[in-house]
Amino acid sequence: MTWTGAKELKAQLARLWERGELLRDAVTGNARFPLRLALKSPSSADITDRFEAVRAWAAELAATDSVCLEWQEVRHRVQGVQKLPATAWIETLEEALTWLGKRREWARFSAQVSATRQTHPALLPWLEKRPLQALALSAEWPRLLAVVAWLVEHPRPGIYLRQVDLPGVHSKFIEAHRSVLAELLDLALPGDAVDLGKTGVGQFAARYGFLEKPARIRFRVLDPANHAVPGSVCPDVTLDADNFSRMEFAVRRMFITENEINFLAFPRVRDAMVIFGAGYGWDALARSHWLQNCSIHYWGDIDTHGFGILDQLRGYFGHVESFLMDRETLDAHAPVWGCEEQPLLVDLHRLTPEESALYDELRDNRIRARLRLEQEHIGFHWLGDRLEQLLHGRRGANS
Repeated sequence: MTWTGAKELKAQLARLWERGELLRDAVTGNARFPLRLALKSPSSADITDRFEAVRAWAAELAATDSVCLEWQEVRHRVQGVQKLPATAWIETLEEALTWLGKRREWARFSAQVSATRQTHPALLPWLEKRPLQALALSAEWPRLLAVVAWLVEHPRPGIYLRQVDLPGVHSKFIEAHRSVLAELLDLALPGDAVDLGKTGVGQFAARYGFLEKPARIRFRVLDPANHAVPGSVCPDVTLDADNFSRMEFAVRRMFITENEINFLAFPRVRDAMVIFGAGYGWDALARSHWLQNCSIHYWGDIDTHGFGILDQLRGYFGHVESFLMDRETLDAHAPVWGCEEQPLLVDLHRLTPEESALYDELRDNRIRARLRLEQEHIGFHWLGDRLEQLLHGRRGANS
């Protein structure tokens, strides 16, 4: 049976709710009701062949309290004059909400709209655009509005999020709702209070003028004769990125490794330093312009993401060379090959021909499916041999 029953009529109404249309009306003032619903009625053949089913269908609709019906007389050659529903509609919003069981949700959203209209009307377009998301945030909405109000009064405050002093609002609340707050603040704040160049939740603080926890760089000077950092020989040191960028270390060569033990155990090298890497995050290191005058060697995992990180690093320092990320090193360590869970599939444009060839072999699973060699599995004799070759142009005793 393809006739429209009460279930199908309710489904039409439910779709309006699920798309946020009914809630959106609370913002726009759209007068949607009375709301006509699509109604497919039995045909003349249906009345002939399935008369009892037609009567049951009409009775079901007539018994549906929330639905108003307009009846039409149908003259049938066998059954005579019959009255059947021809039009169906919902008279009021209240009846629609009652039928859907959404009266409480509507009341909560209406309260949100009212509070927003009174305090921050600039945010009404957001409620119109994302009514269902707003409803899901109804319990948090007063605190979200409080954060917006505070920043309107204190644009680009120059303090840490932890220092925002609002009852019931702590830094974890702000951090947990950065995505929503960013959309609200972009609407509420004047243009000069928003740094449009800072995007994404990771740059929320910078976008709205909060202080950020300083990025830190961990390093070791590998030359025992270099006393740029007082203390023990080749100490493990961490500096904030700004101070690191201002230091004069008198090194000519920089190694970057992503493994902590490799960082701590890296052999001594004259006029050199090793940095504990940052994965895909190189913004902090990029402030150190003096690195443009150093040879830089990046040692990452031999997998697609290792080459992805190398490619990104070259976006900051185009002269970076890869170290221990070649096919010979990979083949020599076959017994400790591992599996890369989610390989990178994009094209990388800053790799050398040799690096690109190996990256493509890994990406396309030509050697083995999802192959990776983690740098922690590379033997230290192999490291020493390659260092000897790099520094002096000759193989070590283990080659």
